[in-house]
Amino acid sequence: MSRIVIIGGGPGGYEAALVAAQLGAEVTLVEADGPGGACVLTDCVPSKTFIASSEVVTGHRHDERFGIRSAGLDGVTVDAKAVNERVKKLALAQSGDIQTKLIKAGVDVVRGRARLGEDRLGHTHQVLITPEGGETYAVEAGTVLLATGATPRVLPTARPDGDRILDWRQVWDLEELPSHLIVIGSGVTGAEFASAYLAMGVTVTLISSRERVMPHEDADAAMAIERVFRERGMTILSQSRGDAVENTGDGVRVTLSDGRMVEGSHVLMAVGAVPNTAELGLREYGVDVSDGGYVTVDRVSRTNVPGIYAAGDCTGVLPLASVAAMQGRIAIWHAMGEAVAPLRLRTVSANVFTDPELANVGVSQNEVDSGRFPARQVMLPLTGNARAKMAGLQDGFVKLFCRPGTGQIVGGVVVSPKASELILPITMAIENNLTVDQLAHTITIYPSLSGSIAEAARQLMQHEVQ
Repeated sequence: MSRIVIIGGGPGGYEAALVAAQLGAEVTLVEADGPGGACVLTDCVPSKTFIASSEVVTGHRHDERFGIRSAGLDGVTVDAKAVNERVKKLALAQSGDIQTKLIKAGVDVVRGRARLGEDRLGHTHQVLITPEGGETYAVEAGTVLLATGATPRVLPTARPDGDRILDWRQVWDLEELPSHLIVIGSGVTGAEFASAYLAMGVTVTLISSRERVMPHEDADAAMAIERVFRERGMTILSQSRGDAVENTGDGVRVTLSDGRMVEGSHVLMAVGAVPNTAELGLREYGVDVSDGGYVTVDRVSRTNVPGIYAAGDCTGVLPLASVAAMQGRIAIWHAMGEAVAPLRLRTVSANVFTDPELANVGVSQNEVDSGRFPARQVMLPLTGNARAKMAGLQDGFVKLFCRPGTGQIVGGVVVSPKASELILPITMAIENNLTVDQLAHTITIYPSLSGSIAEAARQLMQHEVQ
């Protein structure tokens, strides 16, 4: 029987463990915090649960427009303690479900930490496991999967204190909403939290080091969402950088790089993450690690050392739970000799859970504009969609890219409520090499937001005929 040790119990680790157990391997999964790892306990699952609460508030934004007589947003109050208790309760429940699934599959789940041991001649690797409250012991494994994730980046001049200077893993302990939240970092994480707190009635200042929020996302999409943020009262300080943060006792003071100061009640640091690889003994073992600490892997999750694989945020490939899970599955399939297709990033869809959401897949606008990927495109505002009109949606669009000659669909962007759901048909089209003709001939529900996807395809088809 194959012996597999997986270090890290997030999506990359626990999904790999389930595949390995299904294939008959003897699996040991080592996780410090609990099944599901940081993704389930402190990061993705809690943040999206928190955002779900903010969406309930947002639902009252335009009651009068729909003929509903209510107090609107003025009549809504948010119990931060209750919201955060729900967040933590759901995270623990999800972790418990994963634990049950792992145990039922026969996986040996160890609460603790692990690292690579002494280099072994032959076909096994030594892993040193230190269970919580126990003595370190060694395990010999034919395959080792590193899936240790990442941790919020800490700036020396703005160290989180759990009181008023917070990282995104500390906000769940707040018993009251901030009166004025300053978010430093306008990437995906910063934008999502800024959006959610703004919806809950919090005064929000977002500090962005670039010209616009979410600088790595589609420019049209990011600007549309930034416009919504500003219209709803968010202050966005573009091309600004937070140099230092001070807890003044009853608030915070942020010093910007140009000397300006911004004061608020709390600061949320959202300045990226660093991989959890420093204490795994990788360099001593000969595993290639980048200068930033990321484990170097190929498209089937292999490191440079035979039998050692890596998955998830510790690889720096794409910081998405879906990618981590697929990297982990691919690693096990490859290690156990199963047929496996290499990871295809072109078919990976991603979503930003702001309000409205931003989803994308495949070829980007930057690649098209730079000439790196020739494509034709069309962008349809949702304002022309009947279902959007009924729902009072005034912001958002569907953008579609296709190859110039064949009409094959190669990319798409959606800005809309539930864009995370609407991106699926575009992703499936790319995965299955569909053309705009095929998508255009697909009958959609009327009225529906997805109708705009087929309409975009029809417009591209018309261009193809001309």
